[in-house]
Amino acid sequence: MGVDFLAELGVGFLGSRLKRLAERMQADAAEVARSLDVPVQPAQISLLMTIRLHGPMAVGELAERLQLAQPTVTRALGTLEDFVEMRRSPDDQRSKSLALTEKGEALMVRIQTHLLPRIERAAASLVEGLSGDFMQGLAKVEARLAEASLMSRIEAAGPPAMWVRNFSDDLAGAFYRINAEWIGDMFALEENDIALLSKPRELILDKGGVVLFAETPQLGVVGTCALMVSKDGWVELTKMGVLKSARGLKVGEFLLAKTLERASSLGFGKVYLLTNKKCAAAIHLYEKLGFVHDAEIMRLFGARYARCDVAMSYRPA
Repeated sequence: MGVDFLAELGVGFLGSRLKRLAERMQADAAEVARSLDVPVQPAQISLLMTIRLHGPMAVGELAERLQLAQPTVTRALGTLEDFVEMRRSPDDQRSKSLALTEKGEALMVRIQTHLLPRIERAAASLVEGLSGDFMQGLAKVEARLAEASLMSRIEAAGPPAMWVRNFSDDLAGAFYRINAEWIGDMFALEENDIALLSKPRELILDKGGVVLFAETPQLGVVGTCALMVSKDGWVELTKMGVLKSARGLKVGEFLLAKTLERASSLGFGKVYLLTNKKCAAAIHLYEKLGFVHDAEIMRLFGARYARCDVAMSYRPA
């Protein structure tokens, strides 16, 4: 590779370098999308995902959530009329909100199942092991991308053996079923369990939390885990379970790692969990990924479940 004149211009041209990096990566992502017959651009997927997870919402709210200029969002939505529609509020007929159409919902299932897991693994390989000075790290990402494009990394990795899906209303039943299975096998469902499992959108997502699922090509959705915003800045990692039919596939470790990555990306600085000594394998996994036993968490939150006799905390990097 020849001299990188843009890199020589220094940190004052960071925006230009990030734009160049984004264009190179999005070009490959768009090619993968075309190969999978995904009829939208990668830059538009963030709009669709936000509407799916947090909609219906007004155009202004969508722009605010993504921290984009409203005209930029409006232009992007102009080519998504098959997948996004304006709906009038039942409480105020003058108010209109963005929502996914049936085609939009079906498209997002395809994107989360087939496209995003491929791109995520390839992008992760570009930033793996980077530390220290940001500009040096950026130069390494650019060098790695020059050595092997995002497209070639996606092709080399092949179809993912397991991937993460975000919550959608069609997965509410899986959230209940997976957790009810393991809790019922070891304990008894408590009132707090039933409330959270029955209303994950209202009690978790609408309050700023997250519900993730692990899916495999052979078995479908096999595991789930949630991050629930709690008081005093704490976030509870809760309702983590894996179907008995998927045990031995390391679904729990995969799902826990992805959930902690999401906590870090969302700026959740204090994460805790409540469990029971009978869940020895899970406790070992929590310890392996950085949780520590915490008497203060037990004092603050332990009374939420009758079965709780172990409390742990984690500080995302």
